[in-house]
Amino acid sequence: MTDLIFTNAQIVLADEVIRGSVTIRDGRIASVDYGATAVPGAIDVAGDLLIPGLIELHTDNLERHLEPRPNVDWPHAAAILAHDGELASVGITTVFDALRVGSIHTGKGRYEKYARKVASEIFAMRQMGALRISHFVHLRAEICSETLVEEMEEFGPDDRVGIVSLMDHTPGQRQFRDISKLKQYVAKKRSMTDDEFDAHVSHLKSLQANNADRHEVEAVAHARRYGAVLASHDDTTAQHVAVSAAHGMGLAEFPTTFEAAEACHANGIQVMMGAPNLIRGGSHSGNVAAHELAEAGLLDIVSSDYVPSALMTSAFLLADLWDDLPRAIATVTANPARAANLTDRGRIAAGLHGDLVRVGRVQGTPVVRGVWSHGRQVG
Repeated sequence: MTDLIFTNAQIVLADEVIRGSVTIRDGRIASVDYGATAVPGAIDVAGDLLIPGLIELHTDNLERHLEPRPNVDWPHAAAILAHDGELASVGITTVFDALRVGSIHTGKGRYEKYARKVASEIFAMRQMGALRISHFVHLRAEICSETLVEEMEEFGPDDRVGIVSLMDHTPGQRQFRDISKLKQYVAKKRSMTDDEFDAHVSHLKSLQANNADRHEVEAVAHARRYGAVLASHDDTTAQHVAVSAAHGMGLAEFPTTFEAAEACHANGIQVMMGAPNLIRGGSHSGNVAAHELAEAGLLDIVSSDYVPSALMTSAFLLADLWDDLPRAIATVTANPARAANLTDRGRIAAGLHGDLVRVGRVQGTPVVRGVWSHGRQVG
């Protein structure tokens, strides 16, 4: 294969930004060199930034394409391709597609099984070479459900399950300590009356009482069977974090309080917060603001959550906040790679995958001008 060479670039490395050139050979970074090159065919980046491809650990974006409106089941192949293309367009070159396992088959707030079928469809499209970027699976294990164990049994070590997060969305605690916030979200989405919402809350609480302990033990065991990283979700108290640490979790998704984030760092657990929280200046659920954790040195990783383009924007917001571009870019590249045990990407260094993004800034806003995954241009 012909070498792919980028020159006249501001290359964002682990601890510094250098003016130089990057060569990709056979899909991997062959060299990173200071200064420009006059090699014919080299891509002149014209002083733009060259950063590693972004790594997304938790996104609900695929579900949005699968169900663009409540109870609308979109053709899955088209939804997967649209999701894949959207992520590529905003600089994401590795994604852990968040798929819920654990369903509720009764009541108006029911959630039906879908993860196994969709995961198989993603893998089939990957095998056919139809996808632009790298896809792994993130199983969101709903502790407060009816069928968690059965659904997790359908996955195995060959299913690219990189992350299993333990989720307990029981009303009155964690993310939804303020039940009125849950009501605003669920009742509107599911068109529930007040009585139907009250019945939904009672049902969820009974599921937690009957299933939570058993489901948590089983989910941890299955994660270990897959070889997946374990993540907590919406930790609120130091006691929540202590339980996470006892399970061997190295990643905390969206802790809801400053206390929980501090406890995570004290236990060696990386803290991930949502880019929309950072950009909006606060949590839509009334929880701790991501910028507060960033200012206190308690923010390690950013996830786009439900807005793919927010990942790049948030990195540059952090760069301005910290006055440290390499540190900020690491929150969406090197740090998530480390948390997910991916040693072959996340930095611009010889031997790693040729996942690169060319970025300019227009009035402070990052503009993606080119995206390469394994040395192939995808955006």
